[in-house]
Amino acid sequence: MPNKIFKYKANLVPLEIENQEQNAFRDKLLNIPYLLYKVEQLSTGEIIAINKPGGKRNFGRLSRDDFMVFIYNPDEESLWLISHGEISDDIAEKYEYDSKSAVLLIEALYHVCCGDEPDYVLKKIPLRDTVGIPVETILKVYKWIWGQEDCNYPTKAGRWLSMDAILNRFGLSAEDFK
Repeated sequence: MPNKIFKYKANLVPLEIENQEQNAFRDKLLNIPYLLYKVEQLSTGEIIAINKPGGKRNFGRLSRDDFMVFIYNPDEESLWLISHGEISDDIAEKYEYDSKSAVLLIEALYHVCCGDEPDYVLKKIPLRDTVGIPVETILKVYKWIWGQEDCNYPTKAGRWLSMDAILNRFGLSAEDFK
């Protein structure tokens, strides 16, 4: 019995490409567009999108619950697979520019991490964009990154591993925001 089979619902999108000589067939395959789920609309016009499965492997097997989180710019047709490091460095840049605003952003992230919707947090906390990535983008992308971490590490810290890393980097704790 094959060891790479798992049961999971799939949405199938029909795709027909007739077989052709090598270069022509490869070109057709390379031009297949990405399939993504639109999960958030940003005020900038960009979109938070996920794909599933995301490609993570555990012990050589595809992780069926993994997904990847992208920021899609429809005007440029670009996908940004944003990372924890990029966001953490962006928050550090914000902190150097205006520490009070950066701490408010970290507080907002804490509330999103606790389960509040980013739009609710944006209305509740007086955030402002300073330098770098817009705060709306950070809150909305982290909602989905944290969902990904919860799926990938269901018996471990999940989302709290990266939230705690942000808190620690800036000498803060969850107690500061309770």
